[in-house]
Amino acid sequence: MAAAKKAVLGPLVGAVDQGTSSTRFLVFNSKTAELLSHHQVEIKQEFPREGWVEQDPKEILQSVYECIEKTCEKLGQLNIDISNIKAIGVSNQRETTVVWDKLTGEPLYNAVVWLDLRTQSTVENLSKRIPGNNNFVKSKTGLPLSTYFSAVKLRWLLDNVRTVQKAVEENRALFGTIDSWLIWSLTGGINGGVHCTDVTNASRTMLFNIHSLEWDKELCEFFGIPKEILPNVRSSSEIYGLMKAGALEGVPISGCLGDQSAALVGQMCFQDGQAKNTYGTGCFLLCNTGRKCVFSEHGLLTTVAYKLGRDKPVYYALEGSVAIAGAVIRWLRDNLGIIKSSEEIEKLAKEVGTSYGCYFVPAFSGLYAPYWEPSARGIICGLTQFTNKCHIAFAALEAVCFQTREILDAMNRDCGIPLSHLQVDGGMTSNKILMQLQADILYIPVVKPSMPETTALGAAMAAGAAEGVGVWSLEPEDLSAVTMERFEPQINAEESEIRYSTWKKAVMKSIGWVTTQSPESGDPSIFCSLPLGFFIVSSMVMLIGARYISGIP
Repeated sequence: MAAAKKAVLGPLVGAVDQGTSSTRFLVFNSKTAELLSHHQVEIKQEFPREGWVEQDPKEILQSVYECIEKTCEKLGQLNIDISNIKAIGVSNQRETTVVWDKLTGEPLYNAVVWLDLRTQSTVENLSKRIPGNNNFVKSKTGLPLSTYFSAVKLRWLLDNVRTVQKAVEENRALFGTIDSWLIWSLTGGINGGVHCTDVTNASRTMLFNIHSLEWDKELCEFFGIPKEILPNVRSSSEIYGLMKAGALEGVPISGCLGDQSAALVGQMCFQDGQAKNTYGTGCFLLCNTGRKCVFSEHGLLTTVAYKLGRDKPVYYALEGSVAIAGAVIRWLRDNLGIIKSSEEIEKLAKEVGTSYGCYFVPAFSGLYAPYWEPSARGIICGLTQFTNKCHIAFAALEAVCFQTREILDAMNRDCGIPLSHLQVDGGMTSNKILMQLQADILYIPVVKPSMPETTALGAAMAAGAAEGVGVWSLEPEDLSAVTMERFEPQINAEESEIRYSTWKKAVMKSIGWVTTQSPESGDPSIFCSLPLGFFIVSSMVMLIGARYISGIP
């Protein structure tokens, strides 16, 4: 019997979407932006000490290979010829820091994840060296000195991990964010792998001058980072190298964007003033400010949005960053056991339709924008004997929406023109209760694309548009129209404001919680650093009894 004829779809583009919680590989039709197939693998997070968050770089790399192979198998089952895949883009969790040996290809330590708090005392020590009247770190990078960014994580590795110190001394060490680790490995690793990053990821290290678009000598000296270990900085859309193994061997890797920049591109926010909010492990609101750097007066970051070609201009964005969004759902599942799967949260919340006065501030890693308050810790307050797991589930979803409201308010104040609607994307947007809550709490419409994989789409667009590939046009008239789902506010403005003001009161209660901070010591006996679960479980047992936690009436 003759083999089934392969479908002809024109040029295809693949995208690696390596996030904090999972890795995915997705394949798009470059002419229609249609998603043809994908595969996803969940990634383990390790918490070796209080406040520490790590991942295994080799597991991350293996997950990328697995996702590519499985997606190619699925395309084969659909009779789609994988030889039509003309390029691959990479989108990644930003700031997460990897150091590896360029001679063996082995990581020298686990990846230190962006959420990690171990560097708080490093940040405090460094901040004492910044003159009060000349914050050169913020003026050059657009970033506040925080545990969030790569430079302090790298400084910690250089100070505390002997294998890293030795490799640097012997000129064997390479540093990179996840994009650099993946591109180096996929393009050959120890056999000629390309050590590079793009401007969007470089702009999150706190070592990169966002004006000159170069590693900054003064910043490297301030943090004590040898420039030799840093990757070459490239644009977000150009051929970096070719895949050297697997089903897609020989295909160029030609797009690279930090995940939030990728989502901005995927949402086609190419005009000054256009914004999007992505709901993933964290929550990230980005507003395109065009070719000018706009510095926030309300706690937002200034960052590189994208540079779509070597000879193309750089575009900037204002960003509001929330550390814990989808991560709170995973925490309810893995730490408290309130739900068995992330999807269950919507069902629980729907059962009650209210938090019944319960407010959840998930400041597991302190508070990011607009507070930048590392002393905050997570709290659940407003509990009564009536409170059960459904109310806590609802409060967790509300927390994501309230945090978004805070960064949207800051964005509106910085930009001067309030957003008339909010474009959203990310895994959590499939939760209809969350989307309706978001519209109610913002009191503006929330608009969601029918194909929510905009982060991967942005990476694919950058890869397909690269010089030497040229299969994806980014001209406005060629961009595919996207069908949208719209959520309108359904409560009155007064109720929305009352709920928001109560949330702000809860946030104030969470600040200053850590009074004796020493996460680098890893001493689990420090009372103020006990995990949130201790306080919740203890207080709930006293207040409402174990039967309410389990949901038994």
